Amino acid sequence: MPTWGDLLTELNQQWSDPNTGLIDLDGMRRKYLVQLHALTKRNVVTYYTDWMGAGGDVSISLPDIHGLMEVFKDLGEDGGLDLLIHSPGGDPTAADSLVQYMRAKFKDVRVIVPVAAMSAATMWALAGDRIVMGKQSQLGPIDPQLQMSFGMIPTGAITRTFERAQRECAEDATRLSGWVPTLQQYFPGLLEICDDSTKLARTLVERYLQDHMLNGNPDAARTAAEFFANDQIHIAHGRGIHRDQARLHDIVIDDLEADDQLQDAVLSVHHAYMHTFTMSGVAKIIENHLGRAWMKQRVQQPAPVFPGGF
Repeated sequence: MPTWGDLLTELNQQWSDPNTGLIDLDGMRRKYLVQLHALTKRNVVTYYTDWMGAGGDVSISLPDIHGLMEVFKDLGEDGGLDLLIHSPGGDPTAADSLVQYMRAKFKDVRVIVPVAAMSAATMWALAGDRIVMGKQSQLGPIDPQLQMSFGMIPTGAITRTFERAQRECAEDATRLSGWVPTLQQYFPGLLEICDDSTKLARTLVERYLQDHMLNGNPDAARTAAEFFANDQIHIAHGRGIHRDQARLHDIVIDDLEADDQLQDAVLSVHHAYMHTFTMSGVAKIIENHLGRAWMKQRVQQPAPVFPGGF
């Protein structure tokens, strides 16, 4: 199996122009995408972001639909789809749009998670017919996070804060003065937004599972959706859900290690993307095995300007 270091050596020895110093990152990456397609005989599409590196615009967002439109072109709908996801998540409504478009194009979808598909990317993965995961791979909780003035806050934590304040003030009205500074940070309608956001994530995943992976088993679909959406079980939104945990809730998962050739091909693709992000200004790549790609550059922040030319 080519490791991260092996691919770095290959880049320097085979894909680097000694005259210009330029490295053909696209060429190496597409070589391994073609090899994966040749092995599986299935359409291959990747959704990769640099969220573990320099960052940039890595969240799932509605403009990503343009990427899928680009890479789905010329793919045979009868060939099945292998979707490789490496993403921290993003907007759940955007993820739903991507899911609806993907499932309208492909009836047979296998999602491959080489390392991590978190949050809204977990929702996307659960819309597949099955998921391939390695020992190192993880999904994540789907409980929504709201952007507040003091950072990202789980909707469940906000709801429980209000419930605790209500309970304590009902027991002792003198505690209200101690709660006022906390409660004043929240705006009207916040609890309704929290409830709706949580319901949205849970409802979407339940529907995906009912329609595809757990078709014909609505009770299992509901239980699995509630597990992924329960922030009190997972405690932290960034906490990984590994394949054995997911299987306990009837998620259909294949072990990546069960097929040595598939494992080699998938991890080679993954390492190729990691090198691409490290050596370029790209933050997001949506790509297929035919060479079609849609990319987002990493936005460079302007240098601060100080009075007096400092």
